[in-house]
Formats: sequence, structure tokens, C-alpha cells
Amino acid sequence: MTDLAHFIAIDIGASSGRVILGRWDGTRFALEEIHRFPNGMIERDGHLFWDVKRLWHEVQHGLRTYARHKQSSRLASIGIDTWAVDYGLIDEAGNLIGDPFAYRDARNEGMAERVDAIIPPTELYERTGLQRLPFNTLYQLYAERQGDRLPQATTMLLIPDLFHYWLTGKRVAEYTNASTTMFLDARRRVWATDLLEQLGIPIHLLPPLVMPGTQLGPLVPALCEALGLPDKVTVVAVGTHDTASAVAAVPHLDTQSAYISSGTWSLVGVERNEPLINEAARQMNVTNEGGVYGTIRLLKNVSGLWLLQECQRCWQADGLNLSWDEIIAQAASAPAGRSYIDPDAPEFLAVGDMPARIREYCRRNGQPVPETVGDIARCCLDSLALRYREVIDALADLTGQPITTVRIVGGGSQNTLLCQLTADLCRRPVVAGPTEGTALGNILVQAIAMGYLPDLATARQVAAASVSQTIYRPEGLMRGSGSAVTK
Repeated sequence: MTDLAHFIAIDIGASSGRVILGRWDGTRFALEEIHRFPNGMIERDGHLFWDVKRLWHEVQHGLRTYARHKQSSRLASIGIDTWAVDYGLIDEAGNLIGDPFAYRDARNEGMAERVDAIIPPTELYERTGLQRLPFNTLYQLYAERQGDRLPQATTMLLIPDLFHYWLTGKRVAEYTNASTTMFLDARRRVWATDLLEQLGIPIHLLPPLVMPGTQLGPLVPALCEALGLPDKVTVVAVGTHDTASAVAAVPHLDTQSAYISSGTWSLVGVERNEPLINEAARQMNVTNEGGVYGTIRLLKNVSGLWLLQECQRCWQADGLNLSWDEIIAQAASAPAGRSYIDPDAPEFLAVGDMPARIREYCRRNGQPVPETVGDIARCCLDSLALRYREVIDALADLTGQPITTVRIVGGGSQNTLLCQLTADLCRRPVVAGPTEGTALGNILVQAIAMGYLPDLATARQVAAASVSQTIYRPEGLMRGSGSAVTK
């Protein structure tokens, strides 16, 4: 393979981050992991935060590693994506005011109800088309009014835009992540400043919006020199919401496909050209989030592998050091369909003793109580697959468009048991992959922005040529033994 150009995707999720090199040969991309690092919330003074300065150190380490060991003269651009809704506040001197609060922090409790008393939920949905979630940025900023940070702030930067600022010195808000805040007008695709004014939140905090594919400019010269990168490396605002990047990389995504971006969260949705905002959509509590190149991601947030991640953390704290593969193997051996939970129930949102919460939920609802690791893990996976079916069937009814295929991207696409259960319960074939869909989508948008690809349709064809996918057919009857074909 002859490299014609290099692109670097910085992809940071709620549990880990990656610096990934995309090598372009004119036909396909080959992805190479340069640096991987853990992420997670930190607890301090009774609150949960993100240690973004450590993450920034890890990002620089990854870029420096690339500069030392790769042909950096071929580097065309850099793009970053992260999770949504959380933000940092910048003061007059340009400094970050403390660590950003994490969306699972308890300060958000009750904020949605307080906002309801000022702005009716029907009005909020009509303007923003956004799913009502207790950690939406609007509710977080309303909680922020109780502290001392807001009066010091001149700018609010969502997490990927905070990294944009450190990389380029530019203060902007990339559209796909801004669309998750609950104060972006979904139809007009501009800030809904009047919503913030009604809540007493200063609108001068909002930076200008930019669309995915915007070239933000070169790296800060001093940073470029410190990292050993070539002069004038361009930073591109990609779909900075990790789901926007993941969906950009879904091969063969069409009007009869649903996607699941599967990781800590599962984002289950369909792609459209315009928002779908009506009373039926509000009652279903679906969200209209911005996608790349004019698309809308009509989706629902489902609590994903967070359930098992938190169970694993609790088991490790109890001295039971099980690998992810060991947990899934025990789940595969456990009885199918014995107990179900609602993955989106409020008690499963916060950090805590997840196995105990799952047992209590089942006990309270008159179901067999899962006790073993295998039974608890199987309960989580069965419940996720069932929830996927509920959401996909509801989306088909809402849009009036049949859904014949489910396409899973992200880390969860490697979970063969979950993929097979999804095929079985959804009664539709599942196409799994790419695993690094978010990084690939990040890179594809960079390639379009830098002139290497003409449009999103071509980019998805390139994605199909660049990765392998596995097809799961609904034949396993929930035993995880169905037909899987890799292509």
C-alpha cells in the first residue's frame, strides 16, 4: 500500500480515547492505532468531573508519537470527536475554569422539572426536537447557575470544541455536538438564544457555529513545534459528536436501515434529511440530532454497554477480576430470556452497585433474580436487544418507513452475543462493523474537507471497501447460535 495522505482521528469516548492514523492509498483507508488511553469520571468533593487536562496530555502524547515514528510530511489534517452534552467554561484570560462536570453528576437531579416550570416541555421539543434527558446541556447550565463558575465565564465550549481551542486557538461550536445541547433550533440550525434568556443563562457564552467539514485552520505554531509536526497542519471540524462520526462511516446506510452506534451508550436511529418534530415524536421521546453534510440523526439514546461496564467495575472492586471476554462467555452459557430490565430506568444511570440494582429491579418486578455473573450479564444483553427491537419498531411506525436491516458500528459490534441477540429479537439481519466506526467517520469527513473525497456517498463506499463486516441472521432463537457470515 502506498500512502498518498495521512489523517489523524482523535476519538475520545466516556471509557477510553484513541489517536488513530488513517492511511489513504487512493482507494481505501487502513487504520492504525497510535495511542490508546483510559477515560472515566473522577470524583471530588461529592461531584463527578472529567479530567480533561489529562486527556489533553494523552492527545499530545499520541500526536508526538505519530510525529516521531511515521511519515508526518504526509499528514493532511487532524480531527477530534468526543461524547456530547458536557462542556468547559473559559474565563477572560482564556483559561479553563476548573474541570468540566460529568453528565452523570447528581447536580442535574430535578433540573428538568425546574426548567419545565419556565419553558413548557412541548415548547422545548418544538424548537429543539431533542430527547428529554436529565443531563442535556440546557439542564446542566441551569444547574450551573447555583455555583460560582458562570459569572467568571466568557465562553462555553463543548468538550471537542475545548480541544479545538487548545489545538488552534479558535473558539467555535461544531454543529453536530451543538445539536445535543437542547438550545439549538433544530429546523433553522442556529442557536435558540431566547431559550437561554428565559432561564437567565447569559448568551454571550455561545461561540459561533461551524458545520462539519469546516477547516478551522492550522495548529497553534508553538504546539506544532512542541509536537514535532509539520507547519500548517490543518484541524478540521468533523462530526465532533462521536455518534455523528460513527454514522458517517456506516457502509450502505439507506432509508430501510437502522443503525446502532454501540458503546457505553447505544444510539439507535435512522438517517433523514430533515427533522421529524411532532407530538408523536415527542411522546416517543426521540431526538433529532445534527449529522454530517445536512443529514439528521433521528434516534433514541439507550443505555448501552455502560450496564456491563459498571457491573465489571463492581465485580473487580469485590476481587472478581473478570475480563470482558470472560463475562460475555459466562453470559452466553446462561439461560436466555430469564429476566429483563428496562436499561433506561433512572436507577441505572448513576455510578454505583449495578449488580445490586439489577437484582433489586428484577425482584421488585416479580422476575427471577439473577445472582451469578453469567445471569446478570445475560440479563443486561437480553434487555438491550429487546430494547433495540422496541425502538426500531417504533421508529418504523413513526417514520412510516420499513426497516429491513440493522447496522451496528462501534465497539459493541465486536460483541458477537449481543449482535446475535439483536438479530434474533429484532427479527432482522444485523450487519456488524466497522468496530472503529467513529474514527473512520472522523477521517472520512476530513478527507472530504481536504478534497480527497467528493461527498458523503462516496465516503461510505470507501468505508465499505476499507473494513470487514459480519452478518448475523435471526436464526439463533436467542441462544447466540445463529448464522454469522463475515464479508
